[in-house]
Amino acid sequence: MPAEWEKHEAIWLAWPHNTDDFPKGLKNVHKTYLEIIKTVSKNEKIHILAKDNHVKINIEERLAIEKMDAVNIHFHIFNYTDVWMRDYGPIFILNKKENKLAMTHWKFNAWGEKYEKLINDTNAPPFINQFLKIPCFNPGIVLEGGSIDVNGKGTLLTTEQCLLNKNRNPTLAKGEIESYLMDYLGVSNIIWLKEGILGGDTDGHIDDIARFVNPTTVLCAYENNKNDANYSILKNNYEILSQSTDQDGRKLKIVKLPMPGEVFSENGVARLPASYANFYIGNGCVLVPYYGHENDIKAVSIIQDLFPTRKAIGINCSELAHALGAIHCISQQQPATSGKMRKQVAVSLLS
Repeated sequence: MPAEWEKHEAIWLAWPHNTDDFPKGLKNVHKTYLEIIKTVSKNEKIHILAKDNHVKINIEERLAIEKMDAVNIHFHIFNYTDVWMRDYGPIFILNKKENKLAMTHWKFNAWGEKYEKLINDTNAPPFINQFLKIPCFNPGIVLEGGSIDVNGKGTLLTTEQCLLNKNRNPTLAKGEIESYLMDYLGVSNIIWLKEGILGGDTDGHIDDIARFVNPTTVLCAYENNKNDANYSILKNNYEILSQSTDQDGRKLKIVKLPMPGEVFSENGVARLPASYANFYIGNGCVLVPYYGHENDIKAVSIIQDLFPTRKAIGINCSELAHALGAIHCISQQQPATSGKMRKQVAVSLLS
């Protein structure tokens, strides 16, 4: 499994159509998607799942209004329910010696069978492969893409809260799960953090708490407010990472990433899983979620410093947060098989 910063052929998205998760409706969510598509399409192809032809036409009309060049944008009609492509979509793997792409299709059970109507989204990978026509490997166990992160050299990050949860693969021991990750994703070193942040329904996905930004550096979400419920959780994860090594036994460099404080639901009752770590690394940009907090600019700046050949761009994810996700959750990168990535002069930007 290549690291996310390695060259992409494309990004896969699913256009939002399910209003259940968005209390304010879909208007602002669609605006966020259009901003993502406009930015990423400059440097990689965009593949968009649309529920039906009516939705496809509506998206095309929106793209035309925004005066977007649609040459890199491709649509695929598929009867999906929700937008979390990272979790139910294919996880791509690459044979670099033979320069061949393949995919893995893990089972998606809606984060421990929490949402029965979303379980059928697990059919997205074979549908996508009707278009790609690449080898597909089926491990036969439950795994979501947001629960893992890799450095492309053999090391994988995950959490015990998620992968060892009995609502995923209750018959498998830790060592057996590790064997599946090694066999199907080509990793040799697995770092287990403990828990994820509060407010989510994913049981501790790694893409909200710790992300590789190069083969030996991890960006780790860290809460400085000792009175915040996430403080001890993130401090513990930071300490584990500080003692961890890569696949070659080298200690990792750990960079702290601030948190956006407490972000609540529309009624002010439920805490949402808001995190700057849920960013997407594109060919020419890094899309960073922001939430209207004083740490927004600081987070974008930290990430910009770590990606000097890409432009760090803030994307308002306040609406996506109400659906318990952000940019990384809705996206899945398709690695490129050849060629060199175009580099872009980095300019720190919060849009």
